[in-house]
Amino acid sequence: MAHLGKIEAEVQQMIQERKNHILEIKDTVKRSKADADREMADGVQVLTALICCIEKYQDDLNQMVKERLKSTEKQAEDLIKELEQEIEDLTNRSSEVKQLSHTKDHLHFLQAFKSLKNPPPTRDWTTVEVRPPSYVGTLRRSLDQLEETLNMEMKKLGDAELKRVQQYEVDVTLDPDTASSSLILSEDGKQVHHGGVRKKLPDNPKRFTKYINVLTRQSFSSGRFYFEVQVKDKTAWYIGVARESIVRNGETVITPENGYWTLYYDEDGLLFSDNPDVCLPLRAEIQKVGVFVDYDEGLVSFYDVEARVHIYSATGFTFTEPLYPFLSPCLHEEGTNSAPLILSPVNQTD
Repeated sequence: MAHLGKIEAEVQQMIQERKNHILEIKDTVKRSKADADREMADGVQVLTALICCIEKYQDDLNQMVKERLKSTEKQAEDLIKELEQEIEDLTNRSSEVKQLSHTKDHLHFLQAFKSLKNPPPTRDWTTVEVRPPSYVGTLRRSLDQLEETLNMEMKKLGDAELKRVQQYEVDVTLDPDTASSSLILSEDGKQVHHGGVRKKLPDNPKRFTKYINVLTRQSFSSGRFYFEVQVKDKTAWYIGVARESIVRNGETVITPENGYWTLYYDEDGLLFSDNPDVCLPLRAEIQKVGVFVDYDEGLVSFYDVEARVHIYSATGFTFTEPLYPFLSPCLHEEGTNSAPLILSPVNQTD
């Protein structure tokens, strides 16, 4: 009976665990539905605004073209009226001349000829023309205005998206056991910079020996996570995530195929490290980079935190290993790139 009681308790515990799991699944579905509703509402709001803008720019374009055409037609109409009036005057003069040529009254002929010998006043039409209106650049200017509006909407969308992913902030610290021997880490594990001199450190299979990289102590094997890195005053850096099995003691190319999903920045610009690299637009100098990972969806996204815009998303991957936040401050370049990379907490007032 005691054994049966124990079995019963275990069964009840298993039942409760499964009930709790059902509640978790339902809660996930509920949150997913709320996320979907919010996403669709945001989409409707943004796309409706864009449709309205496109319709407005189309109306403005049509109105401008019609006004230019109307102005040309009015000019042509006025000129035609003037020409027709001169034709009428000249026709009348022609009739008077023909009539005078048949007169037998010499005195009347001489008197009339004096008034007819000079043609009626007319314009010099050799320099007069109706120029069709030019529409060169009209559509382009409308598209430029639309692009400006689209950029504003994209900025609003980026701001909303950034706030959403910042909710998945994780507190991570740098792992000295992985840091290249020429890197200097702060005591709290939040900052790293290149020291320029390789230190003698104990052998460790986790350590990067060829390149000046470092991973965090924490790794992630499911769900979503987000972290921010300050890159202010730096002229070169790598930031992203790397899988656990990356090569650490030899040469490798930093690409997703080799287990790295990173942004790279130097004086030549910004790019996502891949094969081939993906060159990215750089509107201004980046101060802080946000990295968001959805492990289950195979997504890695990067954000310019200060500008509050989305930079790039790498999608369609299947993660099968733990992922670690990855930083490389690059060479200090005789002091020009000596500023540290800093793991920063999310500023909720942004």
